[in-house]
Amino acid sequence: MASKLWEKNTEVNQEIEKFTVGRDRELDLYLARYDVLGSMAHITMLESIGLLGKDELPVLLEELRRIHADIEAGRFIIEEGVEDVHSQVELLLTRKLGDMGKKIHSGRSRNDQVLVDLKLFTRAQLQDIAEEVRVLFEELQAQSERYKGVLMPGYTHLQVAMPSSFGLWFGAYAESLVDDLLFLQAAYKMTNRNPLGSAAGYGSSFPLNRTLTTELLGFDSMNYNVVYAQMGRGKMERNVAFALAGIAGTLSKLAFDACLFNSQNFGFVKLPDNCTTGSSIMPHKKNPDVFELTRAKCNKIQALPQQIILIMNNLPCGYFRDLQIIKEVFLPAFEELKDCLRMTAYIINKIQVNEHILDDPKYDNMFSVEEVNRLATGGMPFRDAYKKVGLDIEAGNFTPDKRVHHTHEGSIGNLCNDKIHELMEQVWSGFNFARTREAENRLLGR
Repeated sequence: MASKLWEKNTEVNQEIEKFTVGRDRELDLYLARYDVLGSMAHITMLESIGLLGKDELPVLLEELRRIHADIEAGRFIIEEGVEDVHSQVELLLTRKLGDMGKKIHSGRSRNDQVLVDLKLFTRAQLQDIAEEVRVLFEELQAQSERYKGVLMPGYTHLQVAMPSSFGLWFGAYAESLVDDLLFLQAAYKMTNRNPLGSAAGYGSSFPLNRTLTTELLGFDSMNYNVVYAQMGRGKMERNVAFALAGIAGTLSKLAFDACLFNSQNFGFVKLPDNCTTGSSIMPHKKNPDVFELTRAKCNKIQALPQQIILIMNNLPCGYFRDLQIIKEVFLPAFEELKDCLRMTAYIINKIQVNEHILDDPKYDNMFSVEEVNRLATGGMPFRDAYKKVGLDIEAGNFTPDKRVHHTHEGSIGNLCNDKIHELMEQVWSGFNFARTREAENRLLGR
């Protein structure tokens, strides 16, 4: 059995070890490649301040790059008896390089090591999420333009209310994603700050160069105060979870609309046959399971901030093992949201729209406001026009004019999709993903 990084002469009780390690061996695989990147930056800095020999650095970097390649190829494991990814990487280096491998932990604690791993992991995941959001945004905008002339009922209180359009419906969700991405950008910027060098939360007597590791890892800046850097554990995850929840809220609402509009009672849209499932007893069924699961998964993601808050909100400053549990709910959430984004974008691309919804006379009364406005434009006081149209409807004398003439910004006849696209481009340009990619590639010698 491998020894622990912190173990001295007393061997820990095996049941205690099992309880305290928990799911770390499984969950730390999410962090493995980022642990290696953090170590590469750290030892480069150690060499610059004389804590590693000039001849030792290239040897260690070469071996870390080899471990990184094994991780990307799926060959890396955390062995039985090894606590976590940090221990496994140091163990591999020590096996291969002897005492040289033991030097990489100088000026560092597992506390700031996991902090930087989580920052680098989350930064990469947020980029993936942003890219998936943009794909869905483009699909929604394309469908908004394609079907901008097709009217549909708008609802309030689930009662037929006023004319809407598929241009508005698709476009509304596209604009919602712009705001969601702005929130995601704020979470990204708070994430993209370097905690490395804070050690166990109180700094180090070694003359660490934290500016250098910040530059090497492509962070925008550092968490300057070392106590605050440690306080960021849990806070970062909570802030990011709120940003993920915003996107999930948009997807959940869209999924509910799609399920409703796909039902026979509405018949507004038809989902592609290869995206629906059947019934074991009813041969006619085509169930919108993808959107139902998307709704459920996204509602689950919307609960993520509260889960994190309840784990960490009554802790004082400093590190506590409670924070380990956050990984269990936080790390897998990204892939779940990415799956929902991909599935939604795929179906939105292939969804079929009913272009003859308004042939059904049950929707005639939604044009009542259009008639009131026409009478008011002709000089009749609005309240008199409202009363006249209302009495005509009650008497069965209302004949709708189904032509609509909405011209103001953001209405049926003026969707402003170009302006919404400009907003998306402004938000996107604020991320500056290229800088972080370039920094990671330099460390890896690519």
